[in-house]
Amino acid sequence: MVINHSSLLLLFFFSTLFIIPINSQLLSSIIHCSDTSGDRNTYIIHVETANATKFLAREARERYYRSFLQPLSSSGEQLMLYSYMHAINGFAARLTEAEVKTMMKMKGFVHAQKDQEYNLHTTHSPDFLGLQQDHCFWKESNYGKGVIIGVLDTGVMPNHQSFTGEDMPLPPAKWKGICDFDIPVCNNKLVGARGFLRGCRNSPVDDNGHGMHTASIAAGNFVANASVLGQAKGNASGIAPKAHLAIYKVCYKHCHGSDILAAIDQAISDGVDVLSISIGGRPDPFYDDHMAIGALAAVEKGLFVSSSAGNMGPKESSVENNAPWMLTVGASTMDRSIRVTIKLGNGEEINGESAYQPDNFPFTMLPLIFPGEKGVVRAKTCSDGSLDGINVRGKIVLCETGGGVNNSIEKGMVVKNAGGIAMILMNQGKQMLTVKARAHVLPAAQISYGDALRIKKYMKASPVATAGILFKGTVYGTPVSPSIASFSGRGPSVINNGVMKPDIVGPGLNILAAWPSPADCGAMPTFNMLSGTSMAAPHLAGVAALLKASHPDWSPAMIKSAIMTTADELRRDGKPISDETGNSTNYFATGAGHVNPSKANDPGLVYDIDIDDYISYLCGLGYSDRQVSAVARRYIECLSRKAITAEELNYPTFTVSVASESQKTVTRTVKNVGENNAVYTVQVDAPEGVKVDVYPEKIEFSEINQTVVYDVYFTAGDTSDRIGSVSEGQLRWVSGKHVVKSAITVSFV
Repeated sequence: MVINHSSLLLLFFFSTLFIIPINSQLLSSIIHCSDTSGDRNTYIIHVETANATKFLAREARERYYRSFLQPLSSSGEQLMLYSYMHAINGFAARLTEAEVKTMMKMKGFVHAQKDQEYNLHTTHSPDFLGLQQDHCFWKESNYGKGVIIGVLDTGVMPNHQSFTGEDMPLPPAKWKGICDFDIPVCNNKLVGARGFLRGCRNSPVDDNGHGMHTASIAAGNFVANASVLGQAKGNASGIAPKAHLAIYKVCYKHCHGSDILAAIDQAISDGVDVLSISIGGRPDPFYDDHMAIGALAAVEKGLFVSSSAGNMGPKESSVENNAPWMLTVGASTMDRSIRVTIKLGNGEEINGESAYQPDNFPFTMLPLIFPGEKGVVRAKTCSDGSLDGINVRGKIVLCETGGGVNNSIEKGMVVKNAGGIAMILMNQGKQMLTVKARAHVLPAAQISYGDALRIKKYMKASPVATAGILFKGTVYGTPVSPSIASFSGRGPSVINNGVMKPDIVGPGLNILAAWPSPADCGAMPTFNMLSGTSMAAPHLAGVAALLKASHPDWSPAMIKSAIMTTADELRRDGKPISDETGNSTNYFATGAGHVNPSKANDPGLVYDIDIDDYISYLCGLGYSDRQVSAVARRYIECLSRKAITAEELNYPTFTVSVASESQKTVTRTVKNVGENNAVYTVQVDAPEGVKVDVYPEKIEFSEINQTVVYDVYFTAGDTSDRIGSVSEGQLRWVSGKHVVKSAITVSFV
């Protein structure tokens, strides 16, 4: 593959501004709609199912929904944006606050919520996950053949080699979706594409890059000689390379809940099997969380939903997408580094990363300068104009990440325009060890916070500080992987009242995947490296697709359980998974651990959850009947059913709270999916400060799909000195072949 480095550098710079040139022939026609007239806003309206309406057809359902709008629009103005069939019982419409209050008095009204905005949150990652070509699990699952993955994101550029239909089978007969481009570009890989923008048909073309990046991670084709600026070269592929892709563009300048609901609604109708959603927002109660509501509808129809944990870590309780029916995925590192070594004047060497590795940059000791040494924030972060009046010409310039003004590419432009010859990008405290391999516009290296402190210490001790930079290319086998990326959202959840989140972690740092080609690259497929939990979620969507292909009778909860109870807890060097500081971490960062696809294919036992249990859990959260009904999409009277707490949900992990001198009993049900005549014995690492007993201590199965119930007794002594603290442990069911692990988190109250 011939790479035009200058073109790609421009691509990386402009992509940060969302100005990527695209092939205009691929643009589908756009219907422009306006929902900004007067003082109207978009509201999502939940209504009861009408007894007299069977809703066998979309037209009948829409007529019923419009009956709520007819008294509000004497002028005949079009108010409705979406009429939902599956995601909710209800619709999205443009309404004033007064009109919503009027609607609240109508018979059949359940709940109204103003539309909200959501945010967008790989040559080596399949190999890192143990999925080498012709690997047993990949072969057993037929590489995801016959499974349809729906991706809700910023769309797709269909002419990329990752999405060609060569050697792909026809989609399954159940597929009912369409390809909404003006020219016929869909195929047996890319089986469908639609755009959703405020109730209107719109182009599904990706003018951002994020969508095709996530789609190719989940199910991109094998593409030989993929690289970014010549680095990380290898055969790129998605986790489920033979799965089909259905693209639902829901993010244009913004991502709106009404559009997300419409896409989920359509995906259910189209026949999608797995949803990959790398989008999140503020943690609202579930009755106001449009994505959580739509996801529950999808799970009830048998779809598996993989979602991103958010990028606000390492802040505590920063995890997003907290619903227990979704898989919530945090981001981890891989064992690949795009290595740059900085040699200081005192002989110390520091390793950093950069995707831009110039061949002709000489190793020379150059003057080293930190414009922000006097504490001026703009100079620290090399913001626009901050280097005016500072002599950086011919020097290596130190810049800190962040600042909220410009990104790392733009910082490099500031340094380059001021005459700097190279840049060292230093992580600030919260980012610690997580280092991103970016494509810079000048020779550069990003380094960890700890290494930044080493450089600053050297500069203080040296009257004339110097440094040289060595570009070493792609290095594999980093022993401290996987570790948790600093930005990965952390628990505990502030919404779900005790379900452990995130559920799992997967690769999310420096992930190479498909990217729109610049106009001057012709048909050459290009790739980019991005980092975020946005990249982790499609990895798990791909794993779910493989498991779906291998075990078509497994429910979404069973697939989720298999992924969680077989997760890895150790790094490649045999030590516990570490966080961004290099220290061992906790379940609020790792969830059950790091995904191991091959082990997930044969978990031995699984924890299944019936949809009705989620409804009982919602009642246990203390929601009103109307609020629960909005999430459940049918009338629910909580007094007529047994409400359960999060602790009682048949989840693959245990999160309990105990008071001093108390005992709590939690019941779980496991299903045998291993072999006949299996016997498991329990092993417990009790959290410090609590005694854990399990009854029975041995469980036996005589056949596949047989279930067994067991109880776990948590007994606390005098824990008054532990109030407000958290302790961790683990429960394991062990047979001769399987180890089924469940994380335990105990909060002392």
